[in-house]
Amino acid sequence: MCNQTVGLVAAEIERAGIPTASIVYLKEAAERIRPPRALWVPFPHGCALGAPNDIPLQLDVLKQALKLLDADGPGPVLRDYV
Repeated sequence: MCNQTVGLVAAEIERAGIPTASIVYLKEAAERIRPPRALWVPFPHGCALGAPNDIPLQLDVLKQALKLLDADGPGPVLRDYV
């Protein structure tokens, strides 16, 4: 799904009262689309959680994305995965 579609879907889900957190590859697109909460990852397309079979890295990415749900207000919040 493209960044724009993800941002639109996330915004609609948020309007229904359900918080969302997205993982995005294209930071510039996320800055334009402004999804409610997004974590930018520096990984290649198709590897949103990092390298295959790198379970500690994948869990860390998921934890950082879920921490975005603690952000105050409706957003937008865009953080870099470090």
